[in-house]
Amino acid sequence: MIPENLLETYGAECLQYGENELIFSEKRRADFYFQIKAGEVKMFNLSENGKEFLQGMFFTGESFGEPPLFGDFKYPATAITLGSSKIYRLPKAKLMELLKSNFNLHLKVTETLAKRLKYKSMIMKEISVHPPEHRILTLVDFLKKQYGDETMYKVELTRQQIADLTGLRVETVIRAFKSLESEGEIEIRNHKIFR
Repeated sequence: MIPENLLETYGAECLQYGENELIFSEKRRADFYFQIKAGEVKMFNLSENGKEFLQGMFFTGESFGEPPLFGDFKYPATAITLGSSKIYRLPKAKLMELLKSNFNLHLKVTETLAKRLKYKSMIMKEISVHPPEHRILTLVDFLKKQYGDETMYKVELTRQQIADLTGLRVETVIRAFKSLESEGEIEIRNHKIFR
């Protein structure tokens, strides 16, 4: 999102993380802007009984955890790496300087936050109103629009990750995929989902 050379100019450090390494915890004060140079990150909450609710997944080139920087509140979720990752970390004060000096980047960050808000609204509606097949197709179509192209899109998420993102159980996701395949909405090739 923000060019790497500009991040470095403003003092960002590039940190190396291993798999399943903690980046920040829920309810911790937000002091840094994070942007992935290479790797994957997930943000999630845990219920009292230990069930994980996946808030989002972020990939190379994407930022994450920005709302608390602008709203001056603590992180609403925990972030960990999904594999070996390199992540830029820029102090909040330096981020604000960068954005004040680069209005077009400020607009790009605002646009990204608006799209994430739209996604959250869409997912909340899906979880509260629609059957599993509809929830899954909405998620897959969102991912295809965000990361794919006009051709057949290969879903890179695991069935567990899809379950976590849609508020479903893995068994329900598997049944829904079989139903969607029989209806011609998706293709399953070598255990991978295509749409």
